[in-house]
Amino acid sequence: MIEELLRKKSIKHILNNTESDSGGLHLNKSLSVIDLTALGVAGIVGAGIFSTIGNAAYNGGPAVSLLFIFTAVACGFSALCYAEFASRIPISGSAYTYAYASFGELVAWIIGWTLIMEYAVGNIAVAISWSDYFTGMMNGFGIKIPEYMTTDFLSASRGFREASAQLASGTDLSALTSSLRESYMAWTNAPQIAGMRLIGDIPAFSIVVLITLLVYIGIQETKIASNIMVMVKMVILLVVISVGAFYVNTDNWSPFAPNGMGGVLKGVSAVFFAYIGFDAISTTAEECRNPQKDLPRAMFYSLIICVILYVAISMVLTGMVSYSELAVGDPLAFVFHKLNINWLSGVIAISAIFAMASVLLVFQVGQPRIWMSMSRDGLLPKRFSKVHKRFHTPSYATVITGFFVALPTLFLNLTEVTDLTSIGTLFAFIVVCAGVLIINKEDGEELKVNSEKGRVNSEKGRVNSEKGTGKSEKGKVKSGFRVPYYNSRTFLPPIVLIILALLFALNFDGIAGFFQEYSKHNIPMYGFLICASYVIFISIRRSLSLIPVLGLLINLYLITELGITNWMRFLIWLAIGIIIYFAYGIKNSKLKNA
Repeated sequence: MIEELLRKKSIKHILNNTESDSGGLHLNKSLSVIDLTALGVAGIVGAGIFSTIGNAAYNGGPAVSLLFIFTAVACGFSALCYAEFASRIPISGSAYTYAYASFGELVAWIIGWTLIMEYAVGNIAVAISWSDYFTGMMNGFGIKIPEYMTTDFLSASRGFREASAQLASGTDLSALTSSLRESYMAWTNAPQIAGMRLIGDIPAFSIVVLITLLVYIGIQETKIASNIMVMVKMVILLVVISVGAFYVNTDNWSPFAPNGMGGVLKGVSAVFFAYIGFDAISTTAEECRNPQKDLPRAMFYSLIICVILYVAISMVLTGMVSYSELAVGDPLAFVFHKLNINWLSGVIAISAIFAMASVLLVFQVGQPRIWMSMSRDGLLPKRFSKVHKRFHTPSYATVITGFFVALPTLFLNLTEVTDLTSIGTLFAFIVVCAGVLIINKEDGEELKVNSEKGRVNSEKGRVNSEKGTGKSEKGKVKSGFRVPYYNSRTFLPPIVLIILALLFALNFDGIAGFFQEYSKHNIPMYGFLICASYVIFISIRRSLSLIPVLGLLINLYLITELGITNWMRFLIWLAIGIIIYFAYGIKNSKLKNA
């Protein structure tokens, strides 16, 4: 039983069975390194630069610019591991496929199930956010959309009850918060059929349908739309940086870190997830012209471009106004409106619409391709791996993804569970970083065995020696990007000592005080301390590659920062996935039946 759960697919098996698992059809190879980079930028430059950057700057001050650099470096460790896997296994399954090759079927299913949650919940939240920006823009043009068409049913129902209670106590309608007032008006004015109020977030639903249709039609059309939206975003952001630079008051940069290092690190989780667009890039591997070279390059190019943008924007924002004023949901529009540059404030609002739509586009591309890969392996019904004869896209999986995201936008507001996206992403990062260590170890053992065979054959004669050399060459993995090797035994101990010294320097009353403060009400932190100690010990003992180890440790720490409540929700989702796997996946696994 345990052997069945941990059975792996070799890289050769994965590469050889792609087209046969999709009915002989293949996806169109039309993406260049420029297109892939644009997709990465589209996925990274979204809500982070238009909203969360404000709260991060409020907590960290101008020093938040250093936080963006730190998180880019930390995220870069994961990107390097993704790049190696993408070069080795240019298949659309992303972390799911990588886990199948390194950890085995059960872990692969868990990662695939987690990625379904990550993309779906994330896209629902993005669609709802896009609707808010779109509604605000339409109001600016004097076009009023009824509240019952821009509010989800759950928010309207809850808001109506809360608003009614306040109105009954004598509060005036105009004194209610804007969100409560909108919910109250939506519930009150909504049309009814058989006593059922027709309330739904139509803009959010519509943008998901339009994006899904675009993704269904073809990757060529998708990349054109992505390139256009990225170009619009980049131009507007460069204008923001250029114009804002003339209004920078360097006095606002002092103090540089008003709340100390603790204030800077307070936004690390939110800032980190601004850089996860490269995860979606890896799902387009089968549509790349030269995946072994272009995928790693695109991951690094998009990461570098975006860190430059984020640092420049953060410095301009904190220079234009005091960091203490930036705890707002639309910091870019806010600072220009405050300085009476209203025309640019309006342009930024329009840019945000393009930014949100491009993020939605990238992740709507990613999810169907993961489902397609899982279906190819028999873990999901065969229809999910169907490739459209004309458009050469995973047609059925794309349609299901559209319904999976569009319908909840009408009825639900998932702001309370958006951290599930963060847990899913970090979980995938952890598996990919650890998977590189496992794959490299297996490659070393396989190469050693083949090398021994080559030497034995060489003793039998010159001809057999040549055959042995051929066998030895077969044992080697095909050339492509590899994570640079640095010995953990040499570099990891001083890194750990430096971190411990910093903990003392940050006045946490020593190591014990740090553990007490950050572990008291955060049970996952205990798990991190145990796992980190084990990883450090094994890495030093076995001289593991430093970069995957650092990526693994950083992601383990960040995932503990998401709190016990989100962990409980995540575990419930995993439990549902495990039940489905044992009810369907394990019985229909092609690897098992083969």
